[in-house]
Amino acid sequence: MTQDYRATAQKIVDIVGKDNIISATHCQTRLRFVLKDRTASDDKALEQLDLVKGVFFNGGQYQIILGTGIVNKVYNEIENIGIKSVSKAEQKEYLKENETGMKKVMRILSEIFIPIVPVIAATGLFLGLKGVLFNDTFLHLFGASVSDIPQSLQQITSVITDTVFGFLPALIVWSTFKAFKATPVIGIVIGLMLVSPILPNAYAVANPASGVKAIMAFGFIPVVGAQGSVLSAIAAGIIGAKIELFLRKKMPNVLDVIFTPFVTMLVTFLIMILGIGPVLHTVENGMVGVVEWLVTLPFGVGGFAIGVAYPLMVIIGIHHTLTMVETSLLANTGFNALITICAMYGFANVGSCLAFSMRSKNQKVKSTAIGAMLSQLFGVSEPVLFGLLIRWNLKPLLCVLFTSGLGGAVLSAFHIQSNSYGLAVIPSFLMYIYSAHQFIVYAVVAAGSVALCFVLTSIFAIPDEVLVPESIIAAEIEEAKTEVRDLKDEVVFSPISGQVLDLTSVNDPVFSSEMMGKGAAILPAEGRVYAPADGTLSLVAETGHAYGIETSDGGEILIHISIDTVSLGGKHFDVKVHAGQQVKKGDLLGTFDIAGIKTEQLDPTVMVIVTNTLNYSSIKTIPSFRQTVGVGEQLLALNTAE
Repeated sequence: MTQDYRATAQKIVDIVGKDNIISATHCQTRLRFVLKDRTASDDKALEQLDLVKGVFFNGGQYQIILGTGIVNKVYNEIENIGIKSVSKAEQKEYLKENETGMKKVMRILSEIFIPIVPVIAATGLFLGLKGVLFNDTFLHLFGASVSDIPQSLQQITSVITDTVFGFLPALIVWSTFKAFKATPVIGIVIGLMLVSPILPNAYAVANPASGVKAIMAFGFIPVVGAQGSVLSAIAAGIIGAKIELFLRKKMPNVLDVIFTPFVTMLVTFLIMILGIGPVLHTVENGMVGVVEWLVTLPFGVGGFAIGVAYPLMVIIGIHHTLTMVETSLLANTGFNALITICAMYGFANVGSCLAFSMRSKNQKVKSTAIGAMLSQLFGVSEPVLFGLLIRWNLKPLLCVLFTSGLGGAVLSAFHIQSNSYGLAVIPSFLMYIYSAHQFIVYAVVAAGSVALCFVLTSIFAIPDEVLVPESIIAAEIEEAKTEVRDLKDEVVFSPISGQVLDLTSVNDPVFSSEMMGKGAAILPAEGRVYAPADGTLSLVAETGHAYGIETSDGGEILIHISIDTVSLGGKHFDVKVHAGQQVKKGDLLGTFDIAGIKTEQLDPTVMVIVTNTLNYSSIKTIPSFRQTVGVGEQLLALNTAE
């Protein structure tokens, strides 16, 4: 078998190009390369290798999915070939240091907005519920009206629905400081200064009927608050962070604690309020105006253009810029038509996956399509994009582009718009509950997009090679059936205590698409992990974030703690066992610090996966999703019977 790993490693290096590889590392399931030229590697040739489960490019890394255990052995052989190997953390730092132009801008914008997306999405739901409950049509069903709602309750509700957007610049400046590794509390104070109630409200100043006028500094500089100004907040965050980091290096230690925050806050505020703030707000209003103009063009022409462009933006990785525009739209208009149009891309992807899963005779393609569809239903599009649309020629992508564009055109023609962002596909319907008309039209167009892309893909885009079963696939299925005869039905018990989650909902396309196998995810309540069954430890990661167990009844179980924790190098983890050790159900395998993992901005979710899924007829999660499970309670049922 060693020879097989060596041969696979050599083939991978030959296909990718030895001179093309800048550095190599790996996580628990994937090889991760930094390449000089990503296009020089032949994706299809790699996917034909027996041990390769998939290939995709993300975050500047060329990732080859091999699976638990296999990746370590292949990586060792790659090192023996002479490829430069580095830690995952070192590779991340290398990618950051070498980023230029648009890639760097995308990363910065992503780091700024990702932390605040949840609260904006939550506020959208609050607004949606308010739109339903404070609606005369709805209240008339109960013989009431909005005028019957006490003023005090309306005011309290407004606090819940208006706070985020009222103080949005403060959140953005805080997040920007954090992204630049400056002091976040200084950032949030600067942001609060920009929206201080002492300053004239920007919305009121813009409304001549309000009677509110700008403060004229020095007799000619208009000074107003930065309400709704996303660009100004980003600029304030970048300027303030750069000033603080500069002063930290230059300021004597005895003065640093007081004078660095003093100078940072004073200079940044004056620059923004007296200088570039009003200019940037004008530019931002222009961007919002362009989007509003596009979505109001006759016959949905603008919506079609946006719907076609968005998937292409995802492919080249510049779609994060739209988050800034969406935030500005919400802050300035209260609605977001942009995400409504872009959402049709996700529904078109679902239709394409359905076509591949129903028409393909190739079991590997069929399972990839099903896994990718499950990921897409909750907003993760990479498995669809790289596993189907691009992998199998451009025809599936063209079907998705047309469907996405047509759906966007219809939505813009009917003036459909959400009151939030950050929710995709299935959860996205929650952004339209504020209006029955908006909800119904969106739902109808979404369903139509799924159906249309299914039909188009089925007729025009399914490649011939997946319509006929391959002999290799048949041999693999037969081998799997043979292995099943040696297995027994068994129950896998929970290795930790916590809340049970659907594996397809986790924030990692490899696990959520079930490429590694079926299983369940658990949001941990405590940082102790135990053996889920009697067996032998086939894998104990030195970093403490992963354990592999071959059970006495033939199951192969992977316990993966958190996402991307391999980058921590063992920090926050303590291993109590070693590979090859015999364990009993309930034996302590190791501990981990949940709070510490969260401080590293990582997701602490634990995945429990059956890596030999193909050997079972069914694998079922016993508890209901969102149900709390304790250590040693039943988690997964592994069945061998047909």
